[in-house]
Amino acid sequence: MDKKKALKIVKKDGQSLKDLPHNFKKNKEIVLEAIKKWGGALKYADESFKKDKQFIFKAVKLDGYALKFVSKNLKKNRKIVLEAVKQWGSALEHADKTLKKDKKIVLEAVRQHGGALNYADNTLKKDKKIVIEAVKQAGYALECAHKSLKKDKEVVLLAVKENGFALQDADDSLKKDKEVVLAAVKQTSGALEYADVSLQKDLNILAEALKS
Repeated sequence: MDKKKALKIVKKDGQSLKDLPHNFKKNKEIVLEAIKKWGGALKYADESFKKDKQFIFKAVKLDGYALKFVSKNLKKNRKIVLEAVKQWGSALEHADKTLKKDKKIVLEAVRQHGGALNYADNTLKKDKKIVIEAVKQAGYALECAHKSLKKDKEVVLLAVKENGFALQDADDSLKKDKEVVLAAVKQTSGALEYADVSLQKDLNILAEALKS
């Protein structure tokens, strides 16, 4: 097999790097093409690439998922982790714990994927700005927020407008709030299940649920 054929194979399926002869796993162009198709291809690349700062920066720029397979030392590299979460927010899971406390990195992660809030340090799950960005992108991220923000009407309204089912993670006090419940059932009628019983028979809310 020659290089041209190997490139053709990985361009079609990045995971196919696993089955190529080792000399191709040491070829920078072939490995980058495989990562472009699927970040997890880094797992099968020659070990030297996983420690190469410049190479890894290029890799995570193609697919943030590649961060999972880099050397432990590079998971502490702020520039690499920041680039990874910009491409794939959930790459935050694979960052060093010190960077899960970095507000800029976590903000970029939740803007790309709200659910990445789950991997943030607990101190940042109390940060209203970060939680707002998370629930705007994915309402269900409310589940990961600190309980103090599940009582915050502004945060909860943004969450249920994006995903009505986020109502289930709101504080009980807001499940009795007509404005919040209306916003939730407008997004999805199924949210009515999580409203306080006092509002489940409210005619205005039932009308909105039927519309949605």
